[in-house]
Amino acid sequence: MSNTITLADQDKAIIRTAAYGAVSLLATVSAKPHRVATAGSLALNSATGLVGHVLSAKSKDIVLNGKTTAALADQVLPALTEAMAMLNAQSSAEADNFRQTVQVALEAGWVPVQPAPAMAAMMHKINAALGAA
Repeated sequence: MSNTITLADQDKAIIRTAAYGAVSLLATVSAKPHRVATAGSLALNSATGLVGHVLSAKSKDIVLNGKTTAALADQVLPALTEAMAMLNAQSSAEADNFRQTVQVALEAGWVPVQPAPAMAAMMHKINAALGAA
């Protein structure tokens, strides 16, 4: 396996959509969505390595069209799985970096207040999508 990872612009867009979408998805089920989105976005923007470079680029290619939690989940959960599969195909270390980066962002945004069951269920769905690849 080569040490060089090549990501097309479309690949980078999928990674950004997946990561920022996961934070947005968690925010939709939070009692404090602004806090979740802010803390999660700051964590993503602080990532390192290849994933950090991709996530820190200010980009207009993050398109989250969902008007409801279900619509957003229909877009984000497959993007998470696709990002993991794409990264795993090139570097399991970068796939692990992406998974850990998203998990840190979700934990940064975690608000342990009502509706805690909804947030826990969404965390489970996001983690399942990250592990599906």
